[in-house]
This record gives sequence, C-alpha cells and structure tokens, in this order.
Amino acid sequence: MREDRRLAAFGRLLDIMDELRAKCPWDREQTFESLRNNTIEETFELAEAIAEGNPKEIRQELGDLLLHIVFYAKIGSEAGLFDIADVANGISDKLVYRHPHVFSDIHADTPGQVSQNWEQLKMREKSRKQGVLSGVPQSLPAMVKAYRIGQKAASAGFDWEQREDVWEKVREELAEVETEMKSATAVHSAENSKRLQEEFGDLFFALINAARLYGIDPELALERCNQKFIRRFNHIEENVSTEGKQLRDLTLEQLEAYWQEAKADEKRELR
Repeated sequence: MREDRRLAAFGRLLDIMDELRAKCPWDREQTFESLRNNTIEETFELAEAIAEGNPKEIRQELGDLLLHIVFYAKIGSEAGLFDIADVANGISDKLVYRHPHVFSDIHADTPGQVSQNWEQLKMREKSRKQGVLSGVPQSLPAMVKAYRIGQKAASAGFDWEQREDVWEKVREELAEVETEMKSATAVHSAENSKRLQEEFGDLFFALINAARLYGIDPELALERCNQKFIRRFNHIEENVSTEGKQLRDLTLEQLEAYWQEAKADEKRELR
C-alpha cells in the first residue's frame, strides 16, 4: 500500500538521522543556530525550482528541506524539548482546527472563503495585544512581507471593496513618484532621494496588493520575468559574440533587434 511505502520511507530517514548524529562528526556538532542559514538557502533553492517548473529539482529540494526538519526535530529530542512526533501532531492539530469546513460544520465553497476563515482563526489564536500583523515575520523578504501584510489586513476587513478599485491607488502612487522625481531632478539632495525612495515603496506596495487581488504571486511573477530577461539578454550576447563584437560596439537599435528576435523565438517555441 502507498501508506506503508510512505511510512517506511520516512522511518528510514529518521533512522539515518539517528546514525548521523551518533557517528558523523559534522552532523553531531550541528545546532539550531548553525543550521539556520543553510535552511534559508534550501528554502530559496526550492522556491527557484518551483519558479522554473522543474519537477525533478522540486522533489530534490523538498528532500533537502525535509532533512532540515528532521534534523531540527532530532536536536530538539536530544535536548528534551520536542521530537518529530510533536512536530507532526502539532501541525496536524493546527490543520484540523483551521479547516472547520472539512472537519466540522462550517461551510466554505471557494478558495477565497477558505483563506479568509484561515486568517480569522489565526487571529483568534493570538492575543489582541499582538495585533493583526504580528504574525508576519520581520525577516521575510520585503516583497513577500508586503504580500502577507496585504492578506492579513484584508482578513480583518481592510481591503478594497472591488479589486478593480486598486488601480486608482496604483495610478495615485505612480503620479506621486513622477512628481517627486521631477522635484529630485530640479533640486538633488539626500532628502529628495529619501522621499523618492518612499514614493517608490508606496508604488511597489500598491502593485503587490493589485497582484494579490488578482490571484497573482508577485514574487513568482517577478522571478519569471527575471528569467525571461536573462534568456533574452543571453540571446543578444551570443549573437554579438558570434559577430566578434562587444555589446558596446552595437547601437541600442541593433541590440533591440536581437531582443525582438529572442521574443519571436520564444513565441514560436510556445506554439
């Protein structure tokens, strides 16, 4: 049965971890703190594999991340703090509690209703003194943090009534960026730069909320844009190199022609 196969595989991983902590000098010396940066790196590598849509890499990176979870649980067990069973039971209890539409008599017919119920239940778990946004980790990358802030504020009822309304805010913030940019050009100073930075931040925040309202992950969207730019720029470099020239030897119009050629190639590959 698949159930037995999954349990056997997980049991094997736990046994291997026991062996490593007992017999490997490097593994034996690791702590919560020493593993932290590696865990962050593994998380980003998983995110990269997901952005690339590479199932083989996703599976491998999930394994690397699972190793870290088992590693932390082993360290916790040795210190008498918690073990892997506590970790698994804790998340199982949380999932049951936060899915009353599955395990109780609460109804949720759409993903949006499920998400809203989830955030409301999370708020109930925290004291009122902590506030709605207290669950957003300060160490998150800025774009991910902005997205989560928008989600949590929306769960408390602080959101646009219609998602189309967000574009008025985007246009407002864009206008403020343009106004501040003109001011900074006329009189350049540290204070001008600070205000311009703030206005750009407001514009980014509005766009991230627009993405949220339209069901788009802004981090993933930007990463795919990054990868697209890299592919097209590589196409330019390869063609310029074939001509025995440097990028600076060509005009912007010539470079743009290669860029458009790369775009056309991508469209043909999608057909």
